[in-house]
Formats: sequence, C-alpha cells, structure tokens
Amino acid sequence: MSNTHSTYRLIKSFEAKELKTRNWFLKFADQVASFFGSIEFFIINALFFSSWIVINTGLTPLPIFDHYPFTMLTTIVSLEAIFLTIIVLIAQNRQSYVSTLREELHLQINLISEKEITKILRLLHDLNRHHKILMNDPELEDMIKDLDASYIERQLEKQLAPPKTHTFNTIVTQPVKKVAKEIENTFKVTP
Repeated sequence: MSNTHSTYRLIKSFEAKELKTRNWFLKFADQVASFFGSIEFFIINALFFSSWIVINTGLTPLPIFDHYPFTMLTTIVSLEAIFLTIIVLIAQNRQSYVSTLREELHLQINLISEKEITKILRLLHDLNRHHKILMNDPELEDMIKDLDASYIERQLEKQLAPPKTHTFNTIVTQPVKKVAKEIENTFKVTP
C-alpha cells in the first residue's frame, strides 16, 4: 500500500501562520492573557488580596499601611482590571482576525464546492438525457440551477435585521388618530 500522506496536501493553518508572524507585543499579550486565564493567576490574586486584607485589618503583628476601606488596594485592583482588560482585548482581536479568515475560507470553499456539485449534477443529468434515461425530478431541475449566493445573503440579512421600532410620535399619534376617527364616525350626521 502506498504512503497515504503523499496523496494529501497539507494546508498550513491560519493559526500557526498568525502565531509565527506576531510581533513581540502580540506574543507578550497572548502569553499574559493565557496566564491571566489560569488557576495560578487566580491563586496568586486570592493570596495577595487576602494577605493584604488580613495585614491591614490588624490581625497580624505587621504594621497597617492601608487602613479600611483599603484605598490603595482599590487603586491596585482598578489598575489591574484596566491592564487585564486591554491585554485580553488585544489577544481577542488577534483571535477574531484568525476566526474571520477561517470563516471566509470556509465560505469560499463552500461556494466553490457548490459550483462543482452543480456541475457534476448537470453532467449526470446530461448523461441521463444522452442515454435516453428520462427522469421527472423537479428537485433535480432546481439543483442544477446556479446558486444565487447574493439572494441567500439578502434573505439572511432580512431575517437577522432587528425589528423595526416605532418612533415615539407614531406610538402616541396612532391611538389618538384612531380615537378621533371613532368619535368622528359616532357623531357623523347622515342626510
């Protein structure tokens, strides 16, 4: 049996390519974001904050340096949250870029596959006709038509569009107009 690996072409992953082309700051951001999401980081924070609170509530012989309500600790936590957020967002933006590339590749491959499958169906349909094998299959007739991806896209946009909201003016004036019409019809004099 021949080597099966030689029959397949490996496509380099977007993720691997992006990981290799990152600049030093993105590498740093990814490493830090990875550490921030670890149990080790949680334990370090829990130990640090609990030690800070225990020391500054006078439960140890160590001198109190940040009296309740722990203003310095609050500042440290706020700064940590700011930097954590920025670094995680940087890492997520890179991941989002890779995901977008991957989705675009899937879309393009699916569109090419659709054209190829349609072509195969047409060839089979033409072969059947050539050999006088007649089939009355409306579904097949529909399948051998070219796919209109823009039509599907427009339909999806309609389905995913947020519902139209009425303006304040419409919400208020419609019931008033309705009541006015009813009053007018009630008091209308017929000759």
